[in-house]
Amino acid sequence: MHYFRRKGWEIAERHVTPESVFLNRRALLAGGAALGAGAILPHAAFAQAADPSASLYPAKLNDTYPAGRDVTPEKINAQYNNFYEFGLSKNIAKAAEALKVRPWTIKVDGMVEKPREIGIDDLIKSVTLEERIYRHRCVEAWSMVAPWTGFPLKSLVEMAKPLSGAKFVRFETFMDPKVAPEQRGFWPWPYVEGLTMAEATHDLAFMVTGAYGKPMAKSFGAPLRLHTPWKYGFKHIKSIVRVSFTDKRPETFWEQSGPREYGFWANVNPAVPHPRWSQATEEILGTGERQKTVLFNGYGEWVADLYKGLEKEPLYM
Repeated sequence: MHYFRRKGWEIAERHVTPESVFLNRRALLAGGAALGAGAILPHAAFAQAADPSASLYPAKLNDTYPAGRDVTPEKINAQYNNFYEFGLSKNIAKAAEALKVRPWTIKVDGMVEKPREIGIDDLIKSVTLEERIYRHRCVEAWSMVAPWTGFPLKSLVEMAKPLSGAKFVRFETFMDPKVAPEQRGFWPWPYVEGLTMAEATHDLAFMVTGAYGKPMAKSFGAPLRLHTPWKYGFKHIKSIVRVSFTDKRPETFWEQSGPREYGFWANVNPAVPHPRWSQATEEILGTGERQKTVLFNGYGEWVADLYKGLEKEPLYM
């Protein structure tokens, strides 16, 4: 008798979206189904319609890294977000509409051959957009699956031409207390995150400009956010304005805010609990179903080698 052993990211076939359903979804997006999203978030839909890059969506699907789960409906994802600049609850979508995402400039500096600033639309034109369907695991023990559009972070690294001594990439989000009320408070704003050069140049690390076949909603972190699907969601910095290359490990926002609970690495690991709750299982957003969490969020076969020789590091904080 032969037994089929599923890989870490795979689940039972009955839980996977049928191909015909998925292809119909993409056809609807290509045909202008933004009206449906407008019924949920009318202001966000209007902003996306005015986006200069709108004609570039939907992009071709890259299915190299299967999510192994159904895509979470946009009407759920777009209304359930952590974006602490706009509030401490998940219902920040309306407040986030205050953020102006055009014009938007990203500064690339630090240990690079030539520091530069580039507008978001010029950046998008300089790369080839693709869609990737990624799992997302929040440190709060819930998860979702989203169809992101963007480009590999390694493309931006190559464009920046970092010096040989650069060991880390530091990301910084916008700072504008006039539109982001929580930035008027005591937390260590602006939001900062970081990756090692090895992590940043891994093909899985993705710079996101769109979602669900159109420019990204502000609640998701428009116009540019990071997604590293093997790490907890707080690593996925939103609304990026600065990318710096450095030889020093960045001190991230959550390391500064809660050093006993959050660290630099944030790799998903069900065996290591958060100090205040278990990470062994997660709730799938929109279904109420609980499922066992998988090491590296199911992407271990691609990223585990990044951490060889780092056994003494707290890789899951």
